[in-house]
Amino acid sequence: MKALIETIVQPLVDYPEEVEVSVEETDEKIRYHLTVNENDVGKVIGKNGRIAKAIRTVVHAAGSDVQKKIFVDIM
Repeated sequence: MKALIETIVQPLVDYPEEVEVSVEETDEKIRYHLTVNENDVGKVIGKNGRIAKAIRTVVHAAGSDVQKKIFVDIM
């Protein structure tokens, strides 16, 4: 899943080498922390959060076989 998020985000940003995804997993949930260059945050979030919502939708659909809640945080 980490590679999926990186694959989606890297073409969107000006500094793809600074895209980092860290994972925090507990018994009930999996939380992905996406960190990008401060100049690229707007590109990842998108107008009215549309790109961020699309990223979360794709990650949620890809992880539908996992019995845990999945969260994607953009920092």
